[in-house]
Amino acid sequence: MHLRLPTSISEAQECLAEGAVPIGGATLVWATWQRDGFPELAVSLRELPEANVIGSGTVGAAVILSRIDDRVPDVLRLAAATVGTGAVRRAATVGGNIVGSALRCLLPAALVLDARATVLDAEGVHETDLAEVVAKRPVLLALHWREPIASAYRKLPAEAGGPPPLVVTSALHSGDGEGHGDGDGDGDGGAGGDRVRVRVAVRDGYEVVSGTTACAADCAGTLEALRATALGDLPAAAWEVVRPQITGLLGRRGER
Repeated sequence: MHLRLPTSISEAQECLAEGAVPIGGATLVWATWQRDGFPELAVSLRELPEANVIGSGTVGAAVILSRIDDRVPDVLRLAAATVGTGAVRRAATVGGNIVGSALRCLLPAALVLDARATVLDAEGVHETDLAEVVAKRPVLLALHWREPIASAYRKLPAEAGGPPPLVVTSALHSGDGEGHGDGDGDGDGGAGGDRVRVRVAVRDGYEVVSGTTACAADCAGTLEALRATALGDLPAAAWEVVRPQITGLLGRRGER
């Protein structure tokens, strides 16, 4: 297998045009390649500057999970810190997790940040939403978002070899600017004006469900509004985690 390490967008496009198979940290594909055979040509973005950024409002697809720290919101930092073992986190990348993994451990966190994706295809670089990233699995260059007021993350314990653990993520967003749009099908993308909004995403099994609403005057009203979104179909066990998480977040709504 010949591994290409482009240092520019044009070089990366050339690799893709030649049929190179994109890899992240190769933590997900190595065993499959050992069993089924290695591709003739692969491409890694680890030398591409656009894929290695990390800072306020952005993280590159080639950033390894162990590098994700307090430069990003709590929800994303904590999600990265709970992926696999330390050895996995020192090799796995943001792009590999979101695009290549069936579990997509970082996806709920990215959804509550209302993140957008910068991707690379034959036509060049363009921006898209996470729904397209999940459906079409393009070459991800980076994620970017507007900083939340506060965010929260929880992964429940699970037995080894059993179903994926339940993950609950949430974030508060100020209404003092244009968001990226909801993308969760609940139809309230423009509601709320300058009111604080809350976004919630839950991984239940292999499915990720998300919803958003303007915060009500009290926690009960906010939870009721969230139940009117796609989150309403979640099992009771999930709501037992959502409820205290939202209560805690709403207590922080005056921080910014």
